[in-house]
Amino acid sequence: MNWPDTLLGRVEALAVMQTLNAGLLGNRSATSTLERWCADHAMAAEPKIVAQLVREVEKPVSAEQRRRLQVGDRETVKYRRVRLSCGVHVLSEADNWYVPSRLTPEMNRLLETTDTPFGRAVQGLSPSRQTFRVEMLWSPLPDRWETRDLSAIPVTGGTLAVPPRLFEHQALLYTADRTPFSEVNETYSSAVLAFPPPAAPR
Repeated sequence: MNWPDTLLGRVEALAVMQTLNAGLLGNRSATSTLERWCADHAMAAEPKIVAQLVREVEKPVSAEQRRRLQVGDRETVKYRRVRLSCGVHVLSEADNWYVPSRLTPEMNRLLETTDTPFGRAVQGLSPSRQTFRVEMLWSPLPDRWETRDLSAIPVTGGTLAVPPRLFEHQALLYTADRTPFSEVNETYSSAVLAFPPPAAPR
């Protein structure tokens, strides 16, 4: 990351993070939002989101998740983790619990045997998305910065140190008839800032 550790650089980084956050909250598909983000910021020669399936991780569904998904104790709920990349940039990691009986056989085949992003695999359901938790894991500005003396915010004048994880979303996905079929926990990485910061005013 080459964002400057200046007051302006920190404000710009926060604004960019919140722009992406708002876009994700206002869109039915995180995959399509990230693909547009990648294209708009010229982050790859081919701005296409690719999912890398992480097979060595397993997270059993919890009783609370079953309640949210409206399934009984005996209903099969499968787990899938993927890293969503654009070019060389891993933009997010997603933990996904889904109810295979609420998907078509072809959707289940894609999810079980390919690296197809979840949102792309299930787009035939015309899904809607309801985010029920958003957590900002890092901010380039301190809490209540808008009420503080901005000149007192410590900056180095060098390169802004951005941590690996920026924010998380938890959401439920619904079919067109409002049946929940998936719960997703997405963690967005510092790679969403992997483009040149806005040019400083002259």
